[in-house]
Amino acid sequence: MNWENKNLHRLSTATEVEAVVGRPAPMIVRKEISALDAGCRLILDRCPAAAFGYRDVGGTSRTTIIGGAPGFVRVRSATRFSFFLPEPGEPDGPVSFCFLLPGVGEILRVNGVIAGRDGARVTVGVEQAYVHCAQAVMRSRLWHPPVRSAPGPVAVAGDGPLRGPGVAEFLASSPFLALSTWDSAGGSDTSPRGDHPAVAHILDGRTLVIADRKGNKRADTLHNLVHDDRLSFAALVPGRGGVLHVRGRGAITDDAALLATMALRGMPPNLALVVDVEHAEVSGSDAVTRARLWSPGTHLGRDTAPDLVAIGGAHLAGESAAAGRVVRAVAAIPGMSRLLRRAMDRAYRSGLGKQGYDLIEPGGHEPASGGLPERPVRVVQVRRETPSTVTLVLADTGPTPGSFDFRPGQFFTLVADIDGRPVRRAYSASSAPGSPRLEVTVKHVDGGHFSGHVHHGLRPGDRLAVRGPAGSFHAGPHPLVLVAAGSGVTPMMSMIRTRLAGRAEDGRIDLLYSSRRAEDVIFGSELNRLERENPGRLSVTHVLTERDGRLGAEGMRRWLDRLAPTDSAHYYLCGPEPLMETVHAVLTGLAVPGQRVHRERYASAAGVERASTVPQEMTVERDGRPLGTVVVDPGQTLLDAGLAAGLPMPYSCTVGSCGDCVVRLRDGDAAQNEPNCLTPRQRAAGYVLACVGSPLSKVTLDITEPNSRGARAVADAAEG
Repeated sequence: MNWENKNLHRLSTATEVEAVVGRPAPMIVRKEISALDAGCRLILDRCPAAAFGYRDVGGTSRTTIIGGAPGFVRVRSATRFSFFLPEPGEPDGPVSFCFLLPGVGEILRVNGVIAGRDGARVTVGVEQAYVHCAQAVMRSRLWHPPVRSAPGPVAVAGDGPLRGPGVAEFLASSPFLALSTWDSAGGSDTSPRGDHPAVAHILDGRTLVIADRKGNKRADTLHNLVHDDRLSFAALVPGRGGVLHVRGRGAITDDAALLATMALRGMPPNLALVVDVEHAEVSGSDAVTRARLWSPGTHLGRDTAPDLVAIGGAHLAGESAAAGRVVRAVAAIPGMSRLLRRAMDRAYRSGLGKQGYDLIEPGGHEPASGGLPERPVRVVQVRRETPSTVTLVLADTGPTPGSFDFRPGQFFTLVADIDGRPVRRAYSASSAPGSPRLEVTVKHVDGGHFSGHVHHGLRPGDRLAVRGPAGSFHAGPHPLVLVAAGSGVTPMMSMIRTRLAGRAEDGRIDLLYSSRRAEDVIFGSELNRLERENPGRLSVTHVLTERDGRLGAEGMRRWLDRLAPTDSAHYYLCGPEPLMETVHAVLTGLAVPGQRVHRERYASAAGVERASTVPQEMTVERDGRPLGTVVVDPGQTLLDAGLAAGLPMPYSCTVGSCGDCVVRLRDGDAAQNEPNCLTPRQRAAGYVLACVGSPLSKVTLDITEPNSRGARAVADAAEG
């Protein structure tokens, strides 16, 4: 049912809007600034996600969620910043943003214009920035613990986009959305809207309504809609990693009967937006999933969150000399910033109480717990090792940078934005633990998406993220017999560097290293130097297959005969599977106990052959006890959906290489990326890897840890 067919009074002029809403106080307008100051930059550095409103070159309105990790925005100057946009639609003209800080009520809003695009990287020219009050976030209870349950079916009258897969159920659970509109002067605005338990209500399959309650009287959205009725919004549900994207045309109504249906304690909203929906779709969001918006560990506490009240005050001071003197004088009083914060929170609560809301605590000032799921790092150096191998030297760029602690031989999962999408690959650390620099060594693979980016796209200063460490392939204080081929030497190098930096009594190291040619030997010069400087502690034997032929069982036995390892030696094998099988067979024939043989296997999850196009319900149990029921949106993994809802999902590498996320599929059907590290026995027993698995139907998972997680797969994931 379209707007023209509804018997509702429509406001069509700014004068009519202001007669109901009023005009904003001068200080509300004066706190706008035209460039990014130090406060804005601090917010952008801590912000992991934002709502982005734009129109593409065809004039289609779109609002989406961008980001995925703190610092995803790269500030180029006071009036320029850039970010990755993974969507295919090309933004054009005026754009607008709502930058979200998990746990914080206030929002940084930025309006500007597209200044350029290089592939998926978009550059924006800043025209306006200001701090938005916390009422929308508080109304929505956006940062409160999410409800771990799947919504029941919602009946929708008539046909239309709102009857699409999962759309009505998503709206019924969504307390928050970011609404984008455009004005007649070439400007854009993306405004936060919040209401609990739902911010929008469906009238029929083509129409929904959004309450417009009392606020700061800016009414940017309302003023825009009387000139241009095209709009779009992105809606969120706490605990879900998906986003509902809607676009259509909006109108403003003061119809008393309609407003009465949205009354709180007998108090209806001022006005309502009625949206004639042209498109509605629920999809998984990489940005929401990676940002872990609903995890308490990502919520900023009092000591870590930028003080947006103070930043807003500084913006006001910059626009008015008199206000500036007052703000600076007040800010100089010891403890005044905290008192102002408390006063503002009380004012928020009082204002919302007068609108009919229950007492709502501001979000974002409870102590944060846990750590970031992904650690932000900066590329310090890209060091060439061989014609096809480089080492990345990485430094922590988090709020409290620290050293990289791990066990020699373990791996980290690297996350990079490539063409606007996050891509993950696992690589062994080649450096010794305990240093403020982490080194990972990457061999170029023909057609490899991630390795190609590392070799041809990364430069010092670029940002990545790392997860980890992970893996059970690590050395203890015993003599080491290492057998490596190609890039399989990287975890061995960490073991060697660590052992030689320690006590001599920890035992000697013997390395058998197979490479194709001399120029392909990774760490060749360093291995030679270390062998010279540590006689009796390190021996290195090279096999060059173009010169010596492939290393076989007989060659392996001859080397071990000459070596004569002690009975306390442990054997570490890393390289292509055929060679590792050969070496393992030789060791078995020599009666080496299995507990002294450690192997890494190359494994990389390539792609899911089947995937659901509609949201699916997932129930998670442990020891037969239900922990929660959530919705897995299209494009999400089982792990992403569980973590988004705060469920205690087991995981480590997130790329199907370590086996830590193995869970039993008790009911339903799921697809998963292949190849991966599941053993045939695990597959037969009904286990799946949550990090690369997607539901094809309603599923039930048992996350009880199995007696054996099987082989821990390898760090240096082969790429496809």
